[in-house]
Amino acid sequence: MTQLRYLLKREFKLFLTNRTIFSVFFIGPIIYALLLGFTYQKGKITDIPVIIINQDQSPMSNQVIEMLEDNKTIKVLNYLNEPSNLKEEIIKTQASAAIVIPKRFEANILQKKYPEINVYFNNSNVLTANFASKAIQLTLGTFSAGAEIKSFQRKGMNFNQAKENIESFKANYISLFNTTGNYLLFMWPAIMAVVLQQVILLAMAVTFSEEFKRDSFIRDFTGKHQYPILIMFIKCLPVWLFSYLNILVFYICALYFRIPIPDNILNFFLLTSAFIIATTNLGVFFSILIPDALKATQVLMVIASPAFIISGFTWPSNAMPAFIENFSKIIPLTPYLEAMKIMVIEKGPSYLTSKFFWHLFILGLVFFFLGWGVLKIKIKQIFKDLHIS
Repeated sequence: MTQLRYLLKREFKLFLTNRTIFSVFFIGPIIYALLLGFTYQKGKITDIPVIIINQDQSPMSNQVIEMLEDNKTIKVLNYLNEPSNLKEEIIKTQASAAIVIPKRFEANILQKKYPEINVYFNNSNVLTANFASKAIQLTLGTFSAGAEIKSFQRKGMNFNQAKENIESFKANYISLFNTTGNYLLFMWPAIMAVVLQQVILLAMAVTFSEEFKRDSFIRDFTGKHQYPILIMFIKCLPVWLFSYLNILVFYICALYFRIPIPDNILNFFLLTSAFIIATTNLGVFFSILIPDALKATQVLMVIASPAFIISGFTWPSNAMPAFIENFSKIIPLTPYLEAMKIMVIEKGPSYLTSKFFWHLFILGLVFFFLGWGVLKIKIKQIFKDLHIS
């Protein structure tokens, strides 16, 4: 028991005195959480530049512009004449769209000739283009319906009769989950999980690879070297405990930025624990398998860096090639993000996340046995060379 206490104390000291691990594990997550929170604090994009070229200069075309100006999502850039090169003007002003109201716009509406408004979208940034598209379509759709109703009213119909003539049916559009379209709420659980996975893998990459280079490893672990599971536990314990400290930091930041937290804390704790253990065991396996700390770090980063892209959180998995989809399933981040989406964004019941818990549990178990196997071989080799049984 005395030796066990000594080994645990030794491990925590090694962990806390390693400047690289300390900065990555403690300072990095705080910086990432604050950067993400402050960057997306507004949640929704407003004042997106939109060029409007009003070639008609009529009361009706001016009304269209006024309605667009009332939409908080976009910021109208008024042009009387069309620029010589519209594409260059869009690039210069960083506009997400350009709207061209043609000549004789009002006259053609009154004569029932159905004029066309051309809207050009700048899809170099799909996100802002989508926000601008929704705002413009809503405004122009409202104006079009209003103009149609006025046309029927001029023929002697009252408002309700005119409305019935342009609406053959009524469609109700109801948003579920993240109803305000808050981008911070969407990105928060994903990025924080990515950060947690990265810092765990970076910490574990050097844990064993550097340990085997120390003379103190043989001296301190003699007598315990026959118990690889105990050595794995001692080496992983600081990472496990300090991972929960990072979770606490994320929780405090979530409260500050008013991000909802999971309703079922126990379910969140179990899933997060399974994620931490699976990620730690993955790091243990490669840290032992690859004796050089730098190479172990590089290999783990090759696995972890694209993890978010192929996780299916933003781009659906069924739209990926089968081999990428299958590869993503062996990375702990993939099932964890699916569970986080249900817990934080969709507020679904706990039973919907159970399959992701078992997915993480199996990954953790597989990586544990792989790590245990290579550690047993490695220790046997080290102590055999020193003729220690």
